[in-house]
Amino acid sequence: MSRREHLGLVGLVLVGGALGTSARAALEHALAAPTGWPWVTFVINVVGSFALGLLLGALAGRGADEGWRRAVRLGCGTGVLGGFTTYSTFVLEVHRLADDGESLPALAYPLVSVVVGVLVAALGLALADRAHRRARARRAQEGAA
Repeated sequence: MSRREHLGLVGLVLVGGALGTSARAALEHALAAPTGWPWVTFVINVVGSFALGLLLGALAGRGADEGWRRAVRLGCGTGVLGGFTTYSTFVLEVHRLADDGESLPALAYPLVSVVVGVLVAALGLALADRAHRRARARRAQEGAA
């Protein structure tokens, strides 16, 4: 990969990250609850994990991680979805819950967030794989007709 191509991909990550971070910040500002379970960050991380699984599964079904697929993965996956999801805010919220004396939520929140995040990412991957298999079968039927 040339230096120019590398810098272009870095630029995609930077722009995507700015877009994803801006979207997250806007949602957190508009919907944030002052106390209790940090639902906004939880939902953002779950939605982002699902979207990342779906994106990566869709790209993997189309071929090797090169060319436009690499650009989409880096710009949308690493950039937009990496900026949209947030584990730094997640850690701060765990600390806030603990400081507020909410021991059970402070213990449950990170566990539930990670487990649900992994599960929805796997669901996204599975749905993308299923869509690719159906599309392949449809193309095979059309080719046989």
